[in-house]
Amino acid sequence: MDRRSSLKALLIGGVASGVLVEACQPKEKKEAIAAGNFTIDRQPEEIARYNEVTSKTFFTPHEMATITVLGDIIIPKDEVSGSASDAKVPEFIEFIVKDMPSHQTPMRGGLRWLDLQCFKRFNKAFVDCSAKEQIEMVDEIAYPEKAKPEMVQGVSFFNTMRNLVATGFYTSEIGVKDVGYVGNTPNQWNGVPEDVLKQYGLAYTEKELKECISFP
Repeated sequence: MDRRSSLKALLIGGVASGVLVEACQPKEKKEAIAAGNFTIDRQPEEIARYNEVTSKTFFTPHEMATITVLGDIIIPKDEVSGSASDAKVPEFIEFIVKDMPSHQTPMRGGLRWLDLQCFKRFNKAFVDCSAKEQIEMVDEIAYPEKAKPEMVQGVSFFNTMRNLVATGFYTSEIGVKDVGYVGNTPNQWNGVPEDVLKQYGLAYTEKELKECISFP
């Protein structure tokens, strides 16, 4: 399975860009509106859309259980941070397929395909398989270049699943901490290092040195 470094590269490279949408907000100050259990600065129509999406349920409990297991296989808990389910990735995927209905048929069809394959191999659904059996099945569809031709539907499904899991995880609080992103922070700069200035035959003037702030 791809490790965290590979997933980060996928996300940074824009593989899941179809899910990541940044909304532009007018500069004028707007009243903060409460939505769900958090307070956000959104337009009334955005709140209405959010409430509409979250008022519905798409995946069945069995499908959500399958998504949870798959998500934790893709991003398991380790010494650095929690798993995909710890970051509430299944809930993120549930939201996305309702907000972006084009994901619904591929995801539901893929989950059913996965269960069908497991019934043929192990006579039980994916979530009821042992950890070894689950990995055996996932290995058949996680590597497109190595997958057998008859696994093409599973490969397509797993690619979508992996992209959604990576997007959900690395846009969560746990995922942001996992990457080590700290946002815009104050910086202290004492100018170009002396060795670099010498390399290019340059130097600060006495006037510049006196006018510049120097940090210890």
